[in-house]
Amino acid sequence: MTQPRLRVYEALARLGGHRTADEVADAVASAGHHLSRASVYNALDALRDARLTMVADTGPGATRHELARAWHHHFVCRICGDVIDVPCRADGREGPCLHLEVPGAVVDQAQVVLRGTCARCLGRRARAAAAR
Repeated sequence: MTQPRLRVYEALARLGGHRTADEVADAVASAGHHLSRASVYNALDALRDARLTMVADTGPGATRHELARAWHHHFVCRICGDVIDVPCRADGREGPCLHLEVPGAVVDQAQVVLRGTCARCLGRRARAAAAR
């Protein structure tokens, strides 16, 4: 593993969650290392190709990256934008979680993005309504 890839991986691990390339680049810089934005993007691509990280499909907007762990889907809150992991298999096996067939193709990944209002935002709404 190259130094840029290691620095990007370490920054993503420190940050946790689902992070944009800009957030990762800022974390690398905060740790005292200089990497160009292009180097960060290239490292994220290489880490994904090596299956050390995953892209969190959260829909339009900046691509979000996370450490590769058990395959899962994502819930995106329409109010606060939080991204929450949603397990897709009780047995913990690798994806894909959906079993679709595409004639003449091999499906190796399927993602579902769930959207709605998270528990925290629902609680805020309920407290605001009760205060009225």
